[in-house]
Amino acid sequence: MSGEGKRRFSLMRSGALISALTFVSRIFGFIRDQLMAITFGAGGLMDAFYLAFALPNFFRRIFGEGAFSQAFVPVFNDVKEQSSHQRLRELCASVSGTLAVFVFGLAVLGVIFAEPILSVVAPGLSATPEREHAAAIMLRWTFPYLAFISLVAYAGGVLNSYGKFGVPAFTPVLLNICLIGAIFLSVYYDGPGEYVLAVGVFVAGFAQLALQLPALSKLGLLPMPTLDFKDQGVRRILVLMAPAIFGASVYQVNMLFSRFIASFLPDGSFSWLYNADRLVEFPLGIFGVALATVVLPVLSRQNSAGDQAGRT
Repeated sequence: MSGEGKRRFSLMRSGALISALTFVSRIFGFIRDQLMAITFGAGGLMDAFYLAFALPNFFRRIFGEGAFSQAFVPVFNDVKEQSSHQRLRELCASVSGTLAVFVFGLAVLGVIFAEPILSVVAPGLSATPEREHAAAIMLRWTFPYLAFISLVAYAGGVLNSYGKFGVPAFTPVLLNICLIGAIFLSVYYDGPGEYVLAVGVFVAGFAQLALQLPALSKLGLLPMPTLDFKDQGVRRILVLMAPAIFGASVYQVNMLFSRFIASFLPDGSFSWLYNADRLVEFPLGIFGVALATVVLPVLSRQNSAGDQAGRT
């Protein structure tokens, strides 16, 4: 088999692996959603949970998996192809440290200002104070998920750039497993079981990040994080993130606006909206995300190497 044939076969194999693992994750997600619907229904407390879960995911898709990944992977592959392994470790230390400070800072703000955030994003909740209060409590548990999952996106970008697609592709399954576990544990909780789901999101974020760390360590790319805005790679990533944030925000703001409207609708509206979104994203997650995950690191390496033929 020629070099071009091997490259195409490798892309197809990697895409098939990610699609298969994503399909497994979606199946677990479908089971999770069905169990939540059967156990908790579509009432005010589930509305509070879905809203509390949607807000950190809104920021995650803009700053984490969205703009950050699009900016980080090309810069990482450029350094990987043209510099030493030590320089790559320095980049990882600077990027992970800078990202951690930003996302954990954002998470702390989300925890402290949960009520004001909800009053802006979902002002209609004020008509039902118990639902608003529940959403604020749950948001304080779910907002740290933003920090964990953003670092997961960073780790996934590193692993994908080395062709290690298995661990990042399997990681989302942990969220579904943790939430399924939370559903079963909720029967032992004296209060509303929906609160246990919010704690499950927090645990899932920690578990997803913990799963990535051994794989990074095997690559020798788990240095002590540092905060270094002077690092040339960090600066390049910040510059590339600006247009990517704008592009990612357009769709996500539209999704956020739908929650704004839903807050004025009867109990259960957030639940129905959530399930509709899940159905729409099902084929995109299996095929579109899998293709993008495999192709971005490859194109970045070929661009760094000046491989014009490979990029086409």
